[in-house]
Amino acid sequence: MTGLNGVFEPLADSVADAAKRMGVSRATAYNQIKAGLLTARKAGRRTLIERSEQARWLAALPALPASSGVSA
Repeated sequence: MTGLNGVFEPLADSVADAAKRMGVSRATAYNQIKAGLLTARKAGRRTLIERSEQARWLAALPALPASSGVSA
């Protein structure tokens, strides 16, 4: 798939890259995989997480209440 600038964008990322994109640690990503909350795929020795799965996982996280006092 290509982005707006015509550069190829991968369909999946390594666990380390996916963790960076999702804003969590590599260990958290592996823990979520082990718990069955994040789906990973194997390509030989590589463990990959599809970008659509990363987006699904993030969307499934609980939202902060509007009155939490946390600013963006």
